[in-house]
Amino acid sequence: MALLAGLSRAEKATCLSAFGGWMLDAFDYMIFTFVITTLIGLWHISAASAGALVTVTLLFSSIGGWGAGILADRFGRVRLLQASILWFSVCTFLIGFCQNFTQLFIVRTLQGIGFGGEWAVGSVLVGEIVRAEHRGKAVGLIQSGWAVGWGAAALFYALAFSLLSADTAWRSLFWIGILPAFLVLYVRRHVPEPAAFKTVMAKRDHADTPPFWAIFSPSLFKTTALSALLCLGIQGGYYAITTWLPTYLEKEHGLSVIHTGEYLMVVIVGSFLGYVCGAFLADLWGRKPTFSFFAVLSLCSVIAYLLLPLTNTQMLIAGFPLGFSASGIYSGLGAYLSELFPHALRANGQGFAYNFGRAMGAFFPGLIGFLSQAMGLGNAICAFAACAYGAVLLIVLCLPETKGKVLSAN
Repeated sequence: MALLAGLSRAEKATCLSAFGGWMLDAFDYMIFTFVITTLIGLWHISAASAGALVTVTLLFSSIGGWGAGILADRFGRVRLLQASILWFSVCTFLIGFCQNFTQLFIVRTLQGIGFGGEWAVGSVLVGEIVRAEHRGKAVGLIQSGWAVGWGAAALFYALAFSLLSADTAWRSLFWIGILPAFLVLYVRRHVPEPAAFKTVMAKRDHADTPPFWAIFSPSLFKTTALSALLCLGIQGGYYAITTWLPTYLEKEHGLSVIHTGEYLMVVIVGSFLGYVCGAFLADLWGRKPTFSFFAVLSLCSVIAYLLLPLTNTQMLIAGFPLGFSASGIYSGLGAYLSELFPHALRANGQGFAYNFGRAMGAFFPGLIGFLSQAMGLGNAICAFAACAYGAVLLIVLCLPETKGKVLSAN
């Protein structure tokens, strides 16, 4: 984290905590995208049913994320961050003991609640503690933890399936998911509540707490609606690509577990560098130009990767810009959402916007799995991704630029 030089001790501790939480969340979540094909074979479920397992987690993560945001505005960012990490970790661990589709569906539903809360609260926490001149960079670099967790998931996936039977291998990957629970110990000791939140809490006896539905008031409705649609475009495109990519490489191109991992590692390296590049561009160019740049690049990359008649070697190379663009667009999102909403409703508004996008985007994997039976998996992925990134370009035009905005308790 040398890239965060210049931050205070509290800022660095907060960023490291959020980075670790997001990295471990990514590991736990992305493991499932790797084992979809295994579960289809072992439990004889359809692609549509497998897609539903992804959808239900994302759908309930939207509920958990908005709920965590509402509670964080009342009880504190740090407290809710710890609760979210513990919930998600325990549920991930329990997945490894599921014996059938019904059990897995239930536990994945519960897992989603904690998964949504971690990002919703952690990104607000970082946005409020880190100074304005570093905010876009810090929040964006924390997003790169997702690529690190994704890469770790790919490596452990290849290792587990090389050494263990398929039934034991997929379970062991979820048992590792208990590790994020230990991050709570670090958060409790090193991460403070933001000063602005403490100020609000001190004054709360003398002022009414705004209701959670205040983000839909006439003065905020446009901001809430447009930011939610922006999140839908960004997340819908990402989930359309990443959820089914391992299956696409295996089914459409006949790649083995090991070779699938090699292709995915190129995408993941591109993803990490996309997060880092997007983090700096968000502070250098501003939020809106960065979103537009990565949306255009994502649209071009996914069309080239999935529709052009590429050889396996060419696909290996093309995986880099695919990961770079689909992930880089996320970097400015956390800082941007924090800057759009007033302090008293910041976690609430940010939690709703981000998780509305996640809830609606959650239907993309299931719909892609369903439509792939008629139009092919590659065409289905491409169609949904194109709609998502096209929408981002239109919505960005309607939102304000917030680069350099100071977040106060007002």
